[in-house]
Amino acid sequence: MNRIFSGIQPTGNLHLGNYLGAIRNWVQLQSSYDCIFCMVDMHAITQWQEPAELRRSTREVASAYIASGIDAKKHIIFNQSRVRAHAQLAWIFNCVARLGWLNRMTQFKEKAGKDRENASVGLYVYPSLMAADILAYKATHVPVGEDQKQHLELARDIAQKFNHDFGVEFFPLIEPIIKGEATRVMSLRDGSKKMSKSDPSDYSRINLTDTADTIALKIRKAKTDPHPLPESVAELEKRPEADNLVGIYAALSDKTRGDVLVHYAGAQFSKFKAELSDLAVSVLGPIGAEMQRLMKDPDHVDAILRDGAERAQAIADPIVAQVEEIVGFLKP
Repeated sequence: MNRIFSGIQPTGNLHLGNYLGAIRNWVQLQSSYDCIFCMVDMHAITQWQEPAELRRSTREVASAYIASGIDAKKHIIFNQSRVRAHAQLAWIFNCVARLGWLNRMTQFKEKAGKDRENASVGLYVYPSLMAADILAYKATHVPVGEDQKQHLELARDIAQKFNHDFGVEFFPLIEPIIKGEATRVMSLRDGSKKMSKSDPSDYSRINLTDTADTIALKIRKAKTDPHPLPESVAELEKRPEADNLVGIYAALSDKTRGDVLVHYAGAQFSKFKAELSDLAVSVLGPIGAEMQRLMKDPDHVDAILRDGAERAQAIADPIVAQVEEIVGFLKP
């Protein structure tokens, strides 16, 4: 069976965009792939993290995976730093990747901002670690959002160059999986910006732990325009806030935006928002409640992560050992 690897940074405030853009798709992919899902805490520390908060957030993300329906017995859930293979392979890939490749990474430019000289080296070589995350398990497929496609292409380049440099057919060329409506969920306050845990306004996002009343309030306050919902997707795409809300409804109901417009064309946003609130609460409410229950039992969550790390390491260690043999490292 083909293997999937994917992960989320444990930096707090998991939101609707994380669920619709990643976690829900992972749940659906479990029946078709051998799945490894990770809290990428080594990626998280490329920017400053409060240590106690990082531990709490790691458990929160693990709880979200489980509460959303990822089966930790059939598949693997763990936090990245527990498995040494990620760091070992990342260094080798740092020696395979080219500076020109990393200089083209738009996400580094966005995260580093204007003061690039003060960005961490870890943030710069983030894509090499991402390639190691995937290839330490010889994963064949990665479910990604549009914003991660460039990193995945670089991981393919690294795999291809490694194979070429050493005259082997060792690493697979990873294929992306992009599926579903609302794979890129936008801010509720600004339809031109991606929904983000770092946005200073909590009203810009729906957190997975929000109560039903909070979800309803945030959708009611979501930015829209004064016009009724249009009849066509082409018209909808010219109205970013409307497009975002229709996309969210479509994703939560497993429909296309066109299907939603067939039902709601000409409707006022007051009616649409009320029904979107009911739908969001029905889907997210049980997930949030289960997350809260799991987070009250950190020992149980930690046991799941320990077990997952042991199983992940059992897969990765032989692969990294073969890589080191190919590279020419002398081993006992």
